[in-house]
Parts: sequence; C-alpha cells; structure tokens
Amino acid sequence: MACSSSSSSYSQLPSPSTTVDETSPASISSVHPDIIQTHILTRLDGPTLASAASTSSQLHALASHQPLWANICHSTWPSTSTPRVRQVISTFPDGAFSFFSESFPLLTNLDAAATTLELNHDRDGPCELISAVDIYHRDKLILSKVVETETVTGWFQCSPFRIDLLDPKDVVPTQIKYPAGQESDTCRDLGDDLTLSWILIDPIGRWAMNLSSHKAVSVQRHWLSGEVHARFASILPGEKGSASEHVQCGILVTCGGQREGSYR
Repeated sequence: MACSSSSSSYSQLPSPSTTVDETSPASISSVHPDIIQTHILTRLDGPTLASAASTSSQLHALASHQPLWANICHSTWPSTSTPRVRQVISTFPDGAFSFFSESFPLLTNLDAAATTLELNHDRDGPCELISAVDIYHRDKLILSKVVETETVTGWFQCSPFRIDLLDPKDVVPTQIKYPAGQESDTCRDLGDDLTLSWILIDPIGRWAMNLSSHKAVSVQRHWLSGEVHARFASILPGEKGSASEHVQCGILVTCGGQREGSYR
C-alpha cells in the first residue's frame, strides 16, 4: 500500500460537597468529582466529551483536564502518540484540546479553517510540516505513520504541493483479503471499509487541520496495472478575494500486489 497527498493548563477541580440533601432531586453535584473524571469522562469520545463540557460549569472544569484530551487524541489518531507529535501538541494554546478541535472536524467548517489560515497569513510560512496519518480497514488500524517535510527547497515549493507518505518502492502488508475473481466487488468494499485521517501540522504556527474526507470519494481499479486507487479529497479555503478562493486537496491510497491472497 502506498499513500501520497497532493494539493494548557489544568483546571482546578471543584471541591466535593460534604453533605447531601436526601430530599432534593439527585444532581451531578452529588457525585464526587474524582468519580466523574476518572470513571465517566474517560469513557467518552471527543465530541461527546465536548458536549458534556457545555452542560454545566462543573463538567466544563472537569472536562478541561488535559490528560483526558491527550488520551482521546492518541486513541483517535495513534500517530499522535509519537514523541515528536506529543511535544508539538503540548505547545498548542490549549494543548490537546486545541489540537483535537482543529483536527477532528475534517474541515467541515470552512469558515473556522479560513480564520485559522488568515491568522497565519501575515507571517512567513513554516520551515517544516508534520503529517500524522492513520489508515483503518473495518475500524482496524493498518497503517500509522508520521512524516516530517521541509518546505524551503524548490522541490517542495513547485506546484502542485505534494507529500509522499511512503517511498515509491515501499509497501505495507495488510490483512485485507484479495477476492480473486471478484474484482468488481473489490472497489465497492474498499470504498465502504477504508477510512483515512491525514492531519497536517505546522509546529511553529501551532495549528493543525485534517486534509482527508475520511471515507474515499472514489475507488477505481487501474486498467493496466490492476492496482486499486482509493481517492480521498477535501476542499480547503484559500485567500479571500482571489480568483481561486478554494483549493482541492487529494489523497491517493494505492492498493496492489497479491501476497498470500492479501492486499499490500
């Protein structure tokens, strides 16, 4: 499998109540904060935790605990657990919470993404970019990798913008079954079962965005090589007022070869 892309602080916990009024209706305040934080909030995913934080001041304080969001980032995107990405995330304004809020929406909110780009428009571009990539098949991780890319040489600055996750000759063996004689069903199955996250991180500007459409927008079998090309795409906001206010970003995952009946 080959893949390429083209173009805080801890909140103080509220002190537990020392008395319980048995005649009053039960409320969240009657539960010890440690129980909420260690046995309830740790079971929530990112969107659910964010929703819970907006329900009360107590839950907001408890849900602002940075290790909660760090664990959510690492479980959602295993690539973010590498030492390099951990260190970069720790420099974000609100740590892991900021990183998650910028990376999870998959650029569904173009206005928010445009605001982020505008804030960084007046400064010089980053000297490097970090790609944190995770690919799943039927919710099972098949590839997780971090790539650091320099942005100052002519190779990078030529059009189109491109990052290769793997070298052309590199392959990643997978357990995805190759259905011999059922090639027509292969594309449909991969389109349904393959998901991808490609988070692009500026370690200097301290921003991140997810370039992937999560699900493939098209899956086609190459007529000559027999490889299956799964394409992921997103539309990025460009400079306002220009002739091209939006930029398309495409990610290509190439599945090919047959080794013991599996894709690679």
